[in-house]
Amino acid sequence: MKYSDKFVIKSMDGLIKLIDEVGFVPFFANEIDGFSLEEHIDHKCWYDGSDPWEAWEWKGPVIRKTKGAYGKFLKGKAMYISQKWFPDFANFRRDGYDFDARYEDGLASRNEKELYELLDENAPIMSKSLKRIGSYCKNGKKGFDSTITKLQKLGYVVISDFSKAIDRSGQEYGWGIAEYSTPEKYFGKSFIDKVYECTPKESYEKIIKHFKKILPKATEEQLSKILK
Repeated sequence: MKYSDKFVIKSMDGLIKLIDEVGFVPFFANEIDGFSLEEHIDHKCWYDGSDPWEAWEWKGPVIRKTKGAYGKFLKGKAMYISQKWFPDFANFRRDGYDFDARYEDGLASRNEKELYELLDENAPIMSKSLKRIGSYCKNGKKGFDSTITKLQKLGYVVISDFSKAIDRSGQEYGWGIAEYSTPEKYFGKSFIDKVYECTPKESYEKIIKHFKKILPKATEEQLSKILK
């Protein structure tokens, strides 16, 4: 499947098929025309400005069924990445560093280290619980959202599920709450064995080659820019 083709996603199964076939599915529209779920989904499954529709409700089940990665991997915006492609994506974004080596080389801040280690020790963990045990509260530590987003961008953190809050009568309500994990904990050995098996440059070149297939109308400059 190519993003230049005209197709409409009308069901969760259709989204799962798209993720399996193309490997990379941004949730929202971006600078490459057509490269998103938003631009290919049936409007009845999208967002009408008041209530979350199917596309939002699908997030948790899609993550569980594809066993892929989801997170803010694309300039602070969410994207699905298949299990097949995430090791190369993480290797490229990490520039070949595991987190300890990144910190030792001065490429990660103390705040990033503290949050990463806290998450790694407790993964998988809901965002509310992570904030609570990390003292990210009104009069406590600041910068949770920006730090967790950066860790996702660099390939060290994924959203492993979504769950809704439960009211006193046992009913779910509100938006889905993100559950965070590290790729190492979430994928396990299949990720650990693959993530550093080639150089970051080789991983990048594999991704670019794949993007040229699924995004035939995109320019080299667009592809390079969107992956940075």
